[in-house]
Amino acid sequence: MMNIKLDPEKLNWDKGSGLIPAIIQDYSTLQVLMMGYMDREALKITETTGKITFYSRTKKRLWTKGETSGNSLCLVSMLPDCDNDTLLVLVKTSGLTCHLNNRSCFGEEDAPGLGILAKLEALIEKRYQERPANSYVTKLFEEGVRRIAQKVGEEGVEVSLASVAGSKEDTKNEAADLLFHLLVLLKQCRIDLVDVILELHGRFERDHG
Repeated sequence: MMNIKLDPEKLNWDKGSGLIPAIIQDYSTLQVLMMGYMDREALKITETTGKITFYSRTKKRLWTKGETSGNSLCLVSMLPDCDNDTLLVLVKTSGLTCHLNNRSCFGEEDAPGLGILAKLEALIEKRYQERPANSYVTKLFEEGVRRIAQKVGEEGVEVSLASVAGSKEDTKNEAADLLFHLLVLLKQCRIDLVDVILELHGRFERDHG
């Protein structure tokens, strides 16, 4: 979890009659997943447990995302907007967010842009757990970390050679192969892509903060 302190007393609770809209965004893909409301108690529980908790205006009670479905949202950070009356909540997901079995409550489309890396990571994780036959990823996992690391090294060399040769197309293709095999290696080492992103974020803050 990122170390971002949020002062509840600086939030504008009066505007929403004690409730503040919370926009939920996937930290790794930046896809907007849903929107809910928090009161002071829901905010406190979310910060304390790391599990995203809302106030249900329909049921008139607190509820933690995933308490019945198992599809929970884990807190990464919370940021207020410029008026202190809305929260942007970045999360790690476990399962689908929408009750219609979609990743997002805002439609069925996948996360744009760099979100494909998170989607690919999820597929590699599925291969790691299920090990389907005739799968290249399964074969890599069964050959072990040394073979996967070797593939990462080979693809890195291919990227270097293609770039030196001046071929943008070959460099692009080899870079895609390198990213793919790096994701497999990270999964073999049980390291999430988001943790690598957090490391980069920390380095950036230290250098430019």
